[in-house]
Amino acid sequence: MEEIFKASRWKDTFAPDEVILSDTGVTFKINEIIGGSENFVFYKDISGIEIDKGLLFATIKVIPRARQEIVIENFTKDDAEKIKAIILSKVQLS
Repeated sequence: MEEIFKASRWKDTFAPDEVILSDTGVTFKINEIIGGSENFVFYKDISGIEIDKGLLFATIKVIPRARQEIVIENFTKDDAEKIKAIILSKVQLS
């Protein structure tokens, strides 16, 4: 089962970032008008997750065990909290 969350189109009209939660891990798609990047992290490899809340939007920081943190921006505060809760529940199970 996959669950997909997209960043706000209000901040990035053409290429909003995405977080895709699957049974085994999380895919972070950082989209650009031309190109972008995609990172996959297994739940068992996540050591922490942080949310920085702004006035309207939130930034999600995922801290993997053996590599640089992944930062993905412009999610609604509610979506950021849902993403964090789902990831934390999966991390505790693995």
